[in-house]
Amino acid sequence: MRSQPWQTLPDRFPLLLRRQRLAAAVRAFFAARGYTEVETPYAVAAPGEEVHLRAIPAGEKWLNTSPEFAMKKLLAGGAGPIFQLARVWRDEPWSDTHAPEFTMLEWYSLGADMRALMDETVALLRATLPPEVTCRGITTRLDEPEFLTVAEAFQLYVGVDVLATADDASALAAQAGAKLREGEDWEDLFFRLLLERIEPHLGRERPTFLTHWPAAQAALARRAPEDPRVAERFELYVCGIELANAFVELTDADEQRERFTVERARRHALYGPDWEMDEDFLAAVAQLPACSGIALGFDRLAMLATGARCIADVSWLPD
Repeated sequence: MRSQPWQTLPDRFPLLLRRQRLAAAVRAFFAARGYTEVETPYAVAAPGEEVHLRAIPAGEKWLNTSPEFAMKKLLAGGAGPIFQLARVWRDEPWSDTHAPEFTMLEWYSLGADMRALMDETVALLRATLPPEVTCRGITTRLDEPEFLTVAEAFQLYVGVDVLATADDASALAAQAGAKLREGEDWEDLFFRLLLERIEPHLGRERPTFLTHWPAAQAALARRAPEDPRVAERFELYVCGIELANAFVELTDADEQRERFTVERARRHALYGPDWEMDEDFLAAVAQLPACSGIALGFDRLAMLATGARCIADVSWLPD
C-alpha cells in the first residue's frame, strides 16, 4: 500500500525546514534591495495567453498560472519594484521536477536591462544557496555563470542556423538531420531539438543563462534593438534543471495585443475557446515603466538547496 504524504513527513521534515529558511532568506534578500512583497488573486478571469497553457477552471474564473498579469497591473499603478511568492496551478502531470500546484517566485526590477536582471539573479542564488549545489546527480558551482544565446546553442549542439530557418520546419529539420513528425511545425521541432539536444548540456558545471530567444517564443518580451528577430528573454539552468524564465518587458500595448491575438487563435484552434482577452492588462501595458521581470520555480530552488531528488520531497503535502 502506497504511503500517504503525511506518513512520510518525518523523513521529509528536515528538507521542509530548509525550505522555510530558504523562503526567509529570499524575503530578506529582496527587502534589503528595496522591493515590496505583494499578493495577487489566485482566481483570475484570464490566466495567460500562451498557446499551450493548460489552466484549471475555478467556477467562473481560472486558477492562476502565473502572477504576471496582476503584478504588471501593480507596476503600472506605481508599486514597483515588487516580488511575490505566489501559489500557481497548471493542468500538467506530476514529474520529478514539476507539480500541478507549485510556488513561483516572481519579481520585477525597474529600469533593469537583461544583464542587470541576470546579475541580480546570480546574487539571489549566492545569497540563498551554498557556493556549490548538488541535485539529481549533478554538481554546479555558482561562481561563474555561462551566457549562451539560443542561436549559439543551436549552432553548438545541433549544428544549425536556427534564426535563418524561422517558420520553415523543413529547413530546420534538414539542417538538424531530423525527421519531421506528422503535424510537426517549426515551433514544435524547435522545442524538440531544444529538449533533446541542447538542454542536457545546460547548467551542469556552472549555471547557464540561455538568452535572446526567437521573437515568436517570447510573446511578452521586448524585441532586441540590435536584432528584431530575437527577443530579450532568458532562461536559467542549474544542476541541469530549468530554474527561471525572464523578460525585458514589452511596454507597447498595440504590439502586445497583436501578439496575443496570434497566440489566442492558435490556442483556440488546438483546444477550443476559453477566456476573454484581459483588456485591463493591455491598458496596464501601455502604462508600464521600463522594467524586467523573472519567474523562478521556488520548489526547484528548494530542491537545489536540499539536494532533494524530486519536487514531492520539498512539498508539504504532495498530492
